[in-house]
Amino acid sequence: MKASIRISFSIFFLVTSIPVFAQVLGKVGSLLSADRTAARLSATEGPHAALLSVVDKNTTFFTPSPVNALDYLNERPNIPDVLTWKPTYAAVAKSMEWGITAGPLSFQRVGAIKRYGEYLAVWRRDRKGNWKIDLRAQIEHKGGNEEPELHYIEPDDKDYTKFRTKERIQQRKEIVVSNDQLLSAVLKSDASIAYGEFLADDARFYFPWKTPIIGKKAILEFVKKQDMAIQAESLVANRSYSGELAYSYGEATVATAAETLKCNYVRIWQLQPDFQWRVIIEMLFER
Repeated sequence: MKASIRISFSIFFLVTSIPVFAQVLGKVGSLLSADRTAARLSATEGPHAALLSVVDKNTTFFTPSPVNALDYLNERPNIPDVLTWKPTYAAVAKSMEWGITAGPLSFQRVGAIKRYGEYLAVWRRDRKGNWKIDLRAQIEHKGGNEEPELHYIEPDDKDYTKFRTKERIQQRKEIVVSNDQLLSAVLKSDASIAYGEFLADDARFYFPWKTPIIGKKAILEFVKKQDMAIQAESLVANRSYSGELAYSYGEATVATAAETLKCNYVRIWQLQPDFQWRVIIEMLFER
């Protein structure tokens, strides 16, 4: 089930608790609570402590190249002094071990101007049931857009096939890889045709120095206006245990009418009611 809701979080958290917030939004609420708890920790304890609280040895950060997040943070990187973010998009898999959040962020170093962007995080539950980031990426833009409504995807109650063998789970990941490679192949010849075929109607497109472009129609108009051509190479794919959500990432060279960019990409895939895989989020960011 898909829904949109506008909530004043600053007021909401003064009068309620995290468990109640999770209950209001159903299953997706637990993930939003985890993300917002980390955001509040960033405000009180600093970005380093906040990010360290939601990573483990398997987390990948794009900095912009993919790196092990725990190693990265333990080396005390020169991260911003102030980092704020707010999830305005969330989805959770039926299996409740896998989810996505995305939304606006701002960051600033002492003595420097504030900068703006968007983040995308894929989450998974650890053995203790705590949400940890699986991968995190972001783009930068000039800000100035209105904050979108909270859009979330609540999993339905339909049962799903529980696979037991590593071989079968790997085969399911390979299906995502095949779709990602097919999309990349079509992108080489015609980006408009490729996105027209593979994007969901309510897809979101994150591109360097652009505020989010929401909706397939708006994305196709943007791609055509930019005269965009993309050469992409798939590197990694993963899939929720219940199977209806997945991600892939890789490298891309993006040519527009004005410039050529060396990028990484992250794609979030969703299995549609017609059993076709469609991209619900595409993020391209410079590397």
